[in-house]
Amino acid sequence: MQITCRINNREFIREIEPDLLLIDFVRSLGFKSVKRGCDTSNCGLCTVWVDEKPVLSCSVLAARVNHRIVTTLEGLEEEAKAVGRFLAKEGAEQCGFCSPGLIMNILAMKKEFKTPTTDDIKQYLAGNLCRCSGYESQLRAIEKYFDLEGKNQ
Repeated sequence: MQITCRINNREFIREIEPDLLLIDFVRSLGFKSVKRGCDTSNCGLCTVWVDEKPVLSCSVLAARVNHRIVTTLEGLEEEAKAVGRFLAKEGAEQCGFCSPGLIMNILAMKKEFKTPTTDDIKQYLAGNLCRCSGYESQLRAIEKYFDLEGKNQ
């Protein structure tokens, strides 16, 4: 089957197999920030945006993005670098394994909330697994990030 979609502001028209997963589709096009972590939709590592909403690309068929807009970390490079630097500065960065999905969700949350509550943050990031931390350093850093973002606007 043929699909047409925009990924990071570039149009792609491709023939795909009907059972091709979105993660495999975007990676085949060179978007390597989309990582395979668990293959069970539990870790958040494969998060991309479809029409500006975060989705787990390991659980979405590529056919579902026909005539839609997909954004990967590469498409948000400058914003992602700033968030990554902030997390590292706040001591919320460990091995970096969870960073791509975590940053995609932080940036999606930034679009949705001006000043999210702690519960909003916890709910939004519930599907992001970090194998190094107890999440408290990440939570504190994200709260601080949004506190500072709110003051800068």
